[in-house]
Amino acid sequence: MPVPSASSAEPDSRRPAPSSLWRDADFRRLWVGQTASQLGEHASLVVLPLLAVLTLHASAGELGVLRAVGQAPILLLSLFAGAWVDRWRTRTTMVLTDVGRALALGAAAVAGLFGGLGMSGLLALAFAVGALSVFFDVAYQASLVRLVERDHLVRGNGALEGSRSAAQIGGPALGGALVSLLSAPVAAASSALFFALSFLSIRRIRRAERMPERPDEPPLIWRRIHEGLRFVAGDCVLRVVCLASAAFQFSFAAMMTVYLLFLPRELHLSGTVVGLALAAAGPGALLGSLLAARLPSRFGYGTVLVCAATLGDGVFLCVPALHGASTVTVPALLTVGFVFGFGGQLVNVTVMAVRQTVTPDGLQGRAAATITFAGMGLTPLGSLAGGFLAGEWGLRTGLLVTAGGMLLSPVLMALSPLARLGRELPAPHDTPPTAGRTHAPDLTRET
Repeated sequence: MPVPSASSAEPDSRRPAPSSLWRDADFRRLWVGQTASQLGEHASLVVLPLLAVLTLHASAGELGVLRAVGQAPILLLSLFAGAWVDRWRTRTTMVLTDVGRALALGAAAVAGLFGGLGMSGLLALAFAVGALSVFFDVAYQASLVRLVERDHLVRGNGALEGSRSAAQIGGPALGGALVSLLSAPVAAASSALFFALSFLSIRRIRRAERMPERPDEPPLIWRRIHEGLRFVAGDCVLRVVCLASAAFQFSFAAMMTVYLLFLPRELHLSGTVVGLALAAAGPGALLGSLLAARLPSRFGYGTVLVCAATLGDGVFLCVPALHGASTVTVPALLTVGFVFGFGGQLVNVTVMAVRQTVTPDGLQGRAAATITFAGMGLTPLGSLAGGFLAGEWGLRTGLLVTAGGMLLSPVLMALSPLARLGRELPAPHDTPPTAGRTHAPDLTRET
């Protein structure tokens, strides 16, 4: 695929000012496409298991395997996705993954309606959708850097992460409603429509991307992956982001394993109430997305990161103390979920802006993929650790220990250069010699 030359990129004066970001047609197209894609992705996370249970009469073990197969691409393909995204246009990657997911779900719907879909086919479908979603998620994170100036990343990330939070709330509910109102195969076809909408929106983006230069002899995929790993490990800011993400994901997976046992067995809550407690994080995340564009510029990026992580992660320390009637425990759990969603989303948006700013354009995809790989790679171990602690120490003690472990993430940030970030985003850090350069000039604000 040809790479645009320096002269082919649109002048920087055509890029929107922060106050006019929503008036920029290309940013709106990216936002609509990303929102539709996230809705389709999170709806399919409910539709595919229900398709297995209702249509194929899958057992609990088969359902567990289905979920594991759908999550496996995060571990297997994240680093490859980062290396791919750094060499190709993010717009092309996103539209191709949208087409692939729409066709896969559409084919599954047709096969399900005519009785031709078996468990092996559904496993292949879950892996394919999961793999394409990994590529899309890495690409959309890198696309914003190529679409808007670095000074506008916080505002843009706030908008994109806010829509992702809304999709996390509405997607599963929408998927369940589609299965209830229609049927599982028809619901799968309906989910495919969201990916089609994303394709139609993103393909209309017109602004040329700032692409990294490609060497005459491009390095092997393993060498490009190594470049991303080396850059993240060698950068003091990104290294802490990676370690803090890994600490959080491990402890959060352990805590959630105990939490999902604690609510029905210790507090004797119904499944509906448990769902409400989990869903309470959604409105908090939306508020966090809105404030993420304002708080760092007022209080400083480091202060916001450490305080928001401490608040969002530490609030779960209150849960082991809950006893008594549901009239007391349910409002407390809703508050805990809301505060966690608020703090967590504020951290997500702020960290993403910092990561995108310090990372050269030629390494955006690989940096995002490396951090995702390091963080999400520990979640299976965290889940096992949570189950072990719950069985050995009891639910209350296990929940207290795992919730306390989540505070390791803000401690790591507080003791690192991240805590010293001021009200301005830092400048891009040095690019490894083999990672490539960008055609466009550096647009980062001086600190």
